[in-house]
Amino acid sequence: MNYISLHNISKRFNDGAGGQRIVLDGLCLDVEKGDHIAITGVSGTGKTTLLRILGTLTAPDEGTYLLDGVSVDYADEPQLRRLRNGCIGFVFQDCPLLPWQTAWQNILLPTGAAGGHPSSEVVQWAEELVRMMDIGHVKGQMPQSLSGGERCRVGLCRALVMRPSLLLADEPTGQLDAAHAHEVAELLTMVNKRLGMTIVTVTHSDRLAQTAGRVYKLDHGKLIMDLS
Repeated sequence: MNYISLHNISKRFNDGAGGQRIVLDGLCLDVEKGDHIAITGVSGTGKTTLLRILGTLTAPDEGTYLLDGVSVDYADEPQLRRLRNGCIGFVFQDCPLLPWQTAWQNILLPTGAAGGHPSSEVVQWAEELVRMMDIGHVKGQMPQSLSGGERCRVGLCRALVMRPSLLLADEPTGQLDAAHAHEVAELLTMVNKRLGMTIVTVTHSDRLAQTAGRVYKLDHGKLIMDLS
């Protein structure tokens, strides 16, 4: 059974002139558990909108979304909170961190959203992630003292601390130089292979896209598999 199944997903936005612009048009996508796929396309084609639908942050106008066999109901806020806190991890373009908290506090941030203090098991897992990402030396540092690559590693640890089964990455290398971009690409590959995590990456970078198992291009509201 597919882990992600999108069927006839459509999304429109007001165009500012009294009409509507179709961003996603009857889009379909099936992703098996443990797959790593990349979605490319020029700016404005709807890549981030699609990722937000997958992350339950934006509701489609039409269509159905099954996540691990369960239909996502965008009107059911308790279900959406459960999915965001327990099943879905997010990595954003600029790896935003809270500037008044240390790297370690930022990593543990999602545990507060889940309620209460982190359990010893969660803390142990966070420590393992820090070792995996090789950032133990920056745990006590504030975000402004970190390099771009270190911030991305901290952001990735934060995305993984609740052990999500799905990781959504929105232009994770968009603000990085070539060396740090390559580093992040390797980290995503490692997470996919070592943890068996399903990953969907939206990117302008052909180099990053080619590290995924499958590559799609979003064009005129539909996904086309890149066979190159």
